Amino acid sequence: MKYASEFRDPKAARALLAAIARRCDELGATGEQPIHVMEICGGHTHSIFRYGLDRLVHPGIEFIHGPGCPVCVLPRSRVDEAIQIARRPGVIFTTFGDAMRVPGRDMSLLQARAAGADVRMVYSPLDALALARANPAREVVFFGLGFETTTPSTALAIQQAAREGLANFSVFCNHITVPEPIRVLLDDPHMVLDGFIGPGHVSMVVGIHPYDFIPQDYHKPIVVAGFEPTDLLQSVLMVLDQIATQRAEVENQYARVVPEHGNPVSLAAIADVYERRPSFEWRGLGEIDASGLRIREAYRGYDAEAKFGIGYGAVRQVLPEPEGCACGAVMTGRMKPTTCPQFGTGCTPETPLGALMVSSEGACAAYWQYGGARGSVRDPVAASQAGRGQP
Repeated sequence: MKYASEFRDPKAARALLAAIARRCDELGATGEQPIHVMEICGGHTHSIFRYGLDRLVHPGIEFIHGPGCPVCVLPRSRVDEAIQIARRPGVIFTTFGDAMRVPGRDMSLLQARAAGADVRMVYSPLDALALARANPAREVVFFGLGFETTTPSTALAIQQAAREGLANFSVFCNHITVPEPIRVLLDDPHMVLDGFIGPGHVSMVVGIHPYDFIPQDYHKPIVVAGFEPTDLLQSVLMVLDQIATQRAEVENQYARVVPEHGNPVSLAAIADVYERRPSFEWRGLGEIDASGLRIREAYRGYDAEAKFGIGYGAVRQVLPEPEGCACGAVMTGRMKPTTCPQFGTGCTPETPLGALMVSSEGACAAYWQYGGARGSVRDPVAASQAGRGQP
C-alpha cells in the first residue's frame, strides 16, 4: 500500500458494488429478505456510515452492528468502580478520552473530575507511567480498556513498571476478548446472522485462527477486513461468495496488515501479564465465561482491584441500564439506534444515557454523526417481523 486513496478509489468501489449486487440477485436477497452481515468492530460501523456504504450497497445486504466497541460494552457497574477509585484521596486516575463521558449510576468520570477528582486523559499507558514517575507520592491508576488491540500496550506498561519498581502505578483492568461474545450471539436463537466482517485491529494481534469456531461450529463465513471503503466492500463480496458456493471459512481480506498467526511479541506480553477471568460482565450480554482478562499473581502489585479492594475482588453491585436506554439491544445487534425511543431526544452526545452515544466507536454516535439523527439512514429494522429477533 502506498496511499490510503488507493482504497477509496471510486471506480474500484463501483465495481465492487456491482459485483455485490449481482451476487445478491443470484442469492435472491432483497430488502424484505436480506443477507445479514455483522460487522463485529465499532470502527467498521463508523466506516460504513462515514462512506455511506449502508446506502450504496444492494438492499439485500443488512448490516448488523456487533459488540466490538470496548467502551460500549463496559457495564455501568465498572464505570462506578472506576469513579470510586478516582475519588480516593491521593489518586491520579488516567483514562482514554472515550471513557471520560460514559455515564455511571450517578455521574461520569468527567463529572467526577468537575467534583474534585484528579482524572486525566492520556493517549497511552506510557503517559500514565510518566505521571507515576513524576508523582511518587501519588497513586497513579490507568483505566485499562479494550479488546486484544490495546491489551498488549497495557501489558508492556505493567512489565516496564515492574522493571522500574514503580509501586505507585496500577491498572484497573477491563481488557476483554472478541470470540466469547460472538459465540453468545450465535447461540441466541433470536439472532439471524449469515456472515461476519471480522475485526482488523484485533486480528493484527491475535491473527485469524481465534475465529475458526465460527465456520467450524456454526457454519458461518467470516472475513477479516480493513477499514477503508473498498476493504469493506470487498469483504462483503467475499462473504457473499462463500454463501453462494456453500463454503464457511475464515478469510483474510486485510492480509497487508494482519498476519495469519498474529503478533508474537504482543501475544507473549499478554500471556506473561494476564490470565482469564472466570467470567466478566458485558453491557447487554451479562456475565460471559472466560471473556475478560485479569492481572496475574506475579504482577498483583499493579492490579488496582487488588490494591484498592474493589471490583471482582470485593462485593459488586450489578446495575441495570437507565430506564428507557436500549444500549444493550443496540450493541448486540437486536435494535438499530434510530428505533431506540431515546435516540436524539433523551440521549444525545451532550446528554448521553449510554456509552454508545459518546464512544468514538459507538453505533449511536455513528448514526448521529453521519446522518441517523436527520433520518437519512436506511432503517432496515422493519425486517424484524421476519424473525430478526427483537429484544
